[in-house]
Amino acid sequence: MSIASALVLYAVIWFLCLFIALPMKIRTQLESGKIVRGTPPSSPVDPKLRIKIKLVTVIALAIWIPVAAIIASGWLSMEMIDIFGRWGDGRYG
Repeated sequence: MSIASALVLYAVIWFLCLFIALPMKIRTQLESGKIVRGTPPSSPVDPKLRIKIKLVTVIALAIWIPVAAIIASGWLSMEMIDIFGRWGDGRYG
């Protein structure tokens, strides 16, 4: 696996984890009773982005390390997970 592939893999895992973590423990303006004029009542009061970004970075790294190791070791390849048989016919590299 090249460095670019490893970085792309980490970015995909990081963003997936971020999208999972963003809606967790959100308190809306409607729930707090303080709606700022010009914003929807469902807007978060304090989304705690710094904490979530740090947590997502650690969790994504913990997920990325074994996934990258499995791919780099050759234990799992595209030919092994090709259920339609398209990688062996030369059309995809």
